[in-house]
Amino acid sequence: MTNSLEQLKATGTVIVTDTGEFESIAKYKPQDATTNPSLILAASKKQEYAKLIDVAIDYAKDKGSSKKEKANIALDRLLVEFGKKILDIVPGRVSTEVDARLSFDKQATINKALSIIDLYEKEGISRDRILIKIASTWEGIQAARELEEKHNIHCNLTLLFSFVQAVACAEAKVTLISPFVGRILDWYKASTGKDYDAESDPGVLSVRQIYSYYKKFGYKTIVMGASFRNVGEIKALAGCDFLTVAPKLLEELYNSQDDVPQKLDAAKASSDDLEKVSYVDDEAQFRLLLNEDAMATEKLAQGIRNFGKDADTLLKELEERF
Repeated sequence: MTNSLEQLKATGTVIVTDTGEFESIAKYKPQDATTNPSLILAASKKQEYAKLIDVAIDYAKDKGSSKKEKANIALDRLLVEFGKKILDIVPGRVSTEVDARLSFDKQATINKALSIIDLYEKEGISRDRILIKIASTWEGIQAARELEEKHNIHCNLTLLFSFVQAVACAEAKVTLISPFVGRILDWYKASTGKDYDAESDPGVLSVRQIYSYYKKFGYKTIVMGASFRNVGEIKALAGCDFLTVAPKLLEELYNSQDDVPQKLDAAKASSDDLEKVSYVDDEAQFRLLLNEDAMATEKLAQGIRNFGKDADTLLKELEERF
């Protein structure tokens, strides 16, 4: 009998691994892979990845006028080194994240994305194989719009917790969004004290709403569910465009023979009773609606803080090497 992971792929869902560890990526044969500063920080502490850090340090040692500048240059190169190795394994794309501390600075986000793409291209890797990962703030979404339109750079809008963020991303014609299923569930469990099954899981329901809206109104932006807490959430989104899954949960699916029926269907979404809305050039309305969603506001802020903290930790460790 086919295992649950293969059944999930058979529903039309593209599987993406959410890790910085190469062995895990190779085992499950995903199409793409995603990384973030937290995953890179965890992987960088393992001896087998020491050579990648050495490459980044060597690259930056003759650049920058201070240890801090050298560390920033080395961090970008380290992200690219991880991305290069991942692209040796996956046939598709890798997501490389812009420093979360730039999440409220449109131009700085654009500049950093261009710098990362330049590093990849100097290593012989086409920008078509890279997704620049950006937090779904208003500034981040506008930066992604410009990167997609003017520079042909594909973007993955991450830390996405609300419908208003998803609509704004679709209108900006970004390549892909990453709604965070598990973190939404975390907030509701802490807020209400309730337990949720897969069919009532607020994170699952959020992704289903976004998926249906995109398909009904013909948006091309890929929906990639992310940040899962259990395989039940994953199975409840079978049929979603993409799902990015951590190795632990991929292993559970790999070792399971349970049925995984398709839950999301683009053809059926066309008959859903949904009203079209728009936030193009309406920053005030976007911010108001995001502010009205306490969960999304809190989780977005928390995610930016945590990714920023891990990036800062990596920078300090790199700085000590100079």
